[in-house]
Amino acid sequence: MIERYTRPEMGKIWSDDHRLSAMLRVEEELLKALAPDKGIPASELKVLRALLDKSLLDASRRKESVAGHEVIGMISAVAGELKKRAPKVDRYLHYGMTSSDVLDTALALQLRDAAELLTAGWEEVARRLKALARKHERTWMVGRTHGVHAEPITFGIKVAGWHAEAQRCLKRMRAARELIAYGKISGAVGAFSQLPTTVEAAVLDALGLRPEPVSTQVVPRDRVAEYFHALVLSACAVERVALEIRHLQKTECLELEEPFTEGQKGSSAMPHKRNPVLCENLCGLARLIRGYESIVTENCALWHERDISHSSNERIVLPDAHIALDFMLHRLCGVLDGLQVYPERMRKNLESSQGLVFSQKALLRLIDAGLGRLEAYDLVQRNAMKTWKGAGTLRQTLGADPEVTRRLSAKELDACFSLEPYGAAARAILKRGGCL
Repeated sequence: MIERYTRPEMGKIWSDDHRLSAMLRVEEELLKALAPDKGIPASELKVLRALLDKSLLDASRRKESVAGHEVIGMISAVAGELKKRAPKVDRYLHYGMTSSDVLDTALALQLRDAAELLTAGWEEVARRLKALARKHERTWMVGRTHGVHAEPITFGIKVAGWHAEAQRCLKRMRAARELIAYGKISGAVGAFSQLPTTVEAAVLDALGLRPEPVSTQVVPRDRVAEYFHALVLSACAVERVALEIRHLQKTECLELEEPFTEGQKGSSAMPHKRNPVLCENLCGLARLIRGYESIVTENCALWHERDISHSSNERIVLPDAHIALDFMLHRLCGVLDGLQVYPERMRKNLESSQGLVFSQKALLRLIDAGLGRLEAYDLVQRNAMKTWKGAGTLRQTLGADPEVTRRLSAKELDACFSLEPYGAAARAILKRGGCL
């Protein structure tokens, strides 16, 4: 991922240095597990531990350039440092393992740690959404379907929906962290031909991972695909919020506005512009993450016990998706912190459709007064179309229709145009959305 979208903590997890460190941790725990049987002295393990605290990346890459093999490059770099000071560690390094034992187990460590950061990010987003929903529980606005005015809602109800989805994303990320925390030390084809299952259990337990129940040479990639889907749905949730802010920031709407800081410029050509660039950026990054999902699912079917067709794309897809989503969650927090909400404009827009948003209430009152549904629908629609064409408010056109006034008194008709019933369930909705 380019530096522009890389935050330090997540970037570190996916750095080459950290990846190599995770691989060496797996090697270290194997040596600890083998130590009693192979007579590896604690003093030599300390030599290895001290070595792991320094970067071996350059040396490993030099060795890889000759061997044409990443793990052999790493082993060669470590061995060069250990041969004299820790001969038994040097001898038993990578003993009985295949490359994927190291690579997939190290990947599980990276994914687990990255999932923890994403979970923390969602917790911050959810906290802000909860506060926003509470603040605007009774801030009236129009609900829109197909981009057209539908019925009144409150902004708090809208945000409660975002919060409920954030809660689902949190649940999925926590479950995904557990789903991906599996490694393997089962050997070349996963049959434990060189090391017993007890060694695998000891190594993985020390790393805080669980054994893959039945591995091949790799941890099966359906596990990665299921995990990745949590990232995709997280990106979709962020985009849902960002897209709505973009729509509501349009000039003719202007009910919300993302932060616009002192000195910020909206356009190189037009000085008046205040564009929703932060939210547009979030929508663009969501597309990137969604686009990666097909690659991850393609990796599920490998040849026989393994091939490496998954390896090249995972080196791009997995870091990029995590780094992008981490950036998105952080940016969304900033947008919510500085979000401008314009209740007066919301109310003005709600009233701009001349009472048409109350049409269903009039429909139901006419049904209660004895009309059949289709007859009542046609009666209200006929008057609504007059309002659409500028003949007055819906209250006026209905009030001038004798077929309506024969069935509803002026007081009953007025009651159809009250906002309060549309907010009666707001508190219950906020509670159901986890905001109260």
